[in-house]
Amino acid sequence: MIRTTLAEQIAHDQARNKASGELSLLLNRITLAGRMIAAEIMRAGLHGKLGRTGEVNVQGEEVKALDVIANEIFLQVFANIEVVKSMASEEMEHVHTYEGERAGKYVLLFDPLDGSGNIDVCGSMGTIFSIFRRLEPGAGTSAKDFFRPGHEQIAAGYVLYGPATMFVYTAGNGVNGFTLDRSIGAFYLTHPNIQFASGKGSYAVNEANEPNWDDKTKAMVRTFREGRTACGKRSARYVGALVADFHRTMIQGGVYMYPGDKKSPNGKLRLLYECSPLAMVAREAGGAASTGTMDVLDVVPEALHQRVPLFIGAKDDVAEAVRLLQG
Repeated sequence: MIRTTLAEQIAHDQARNKASGELSLLLNRITLAGRMIAAEIMRAGLHGKLGRTGEVNVQGEEVKALDVIANEIFLQVFANIEVVKSMASEEMEHVHTYEGERAGKYVLLFDPLDGSGNIDVCGSMGTIFSIFRRLEPGAGTSAKDFFRPGHEQIAAGYVLYGPATMFVYTAGNGVNGFTLDRSIGAFYLTHPNIQFASGKGSYAVNEANEPNWDDKTKAMVRTFREGRTACGKRSARYVGALVADFHRTMIQGGVYMYPGDKKSPNGKLRLLYECSPLAMVAREAGGAASTGTMDVLDVVPEALHQRVPLFIGAKDDVAEAVRLLQG
């Protein structure tokens, strides 16, 4: 059977939306970055690229060698492509704007290597991306292009690096998943029109953080653990890489949770690079995403590296988590 390639699907979406082709070019460049990062991950151990660099990023987290490599790949991939004027990354303190008179229509936000702590144990990792159309196309750029609610995204998605490399994205008309054929370097459609499984699945949360949760969060997670939720019994699964946990939740059902706690009242996950893009994917796949008090896609960012709590997954599961938190 001859499958649809990712390039063909992007071209099809372009024709259906009567688009100019610039978004298609942007998405294709992200697939290139994903293939390059996948290759780096596969040979990291052989080339001595495992472990930490000894530096700390803007998030206050220890930087892994592959974090730096993945971030640099994105900068290089878009260096000569004028469709993107500026980009922001979890690994960079400030917005990166390409010099010159290029007047790209879009800004790109990304987490170059989510779950990089798994590299030393051959665990799953991912890349997350978010695309906004610039408010005022031209030579200049503005922080206003980045500080916008997630429902204004025009495309979002992720690359999952595991036993297989997958590219999953939405441009506002459903979610499709593509698997990389490493022998020829092409992504093929393997998961068309992905929808959250309902009525089954798992709950994913780092239960080691329980001592720092408030009483309502403890009670909510305990209800899921004991199988007493209104949405049904859920098994416990937790990979420790957001992309991997989210992907499993979308395919098998359930909910992923990263609540705020005493140490991090606003949660740990970044709104612009992690929560907002995955919330768009979740919505297009029939799921939902909440901070516990509001829809993630309605949050207006106040800072480039803002953090928020995250409850994301099948609609019924997210609604149950929020109900228990607010009860």
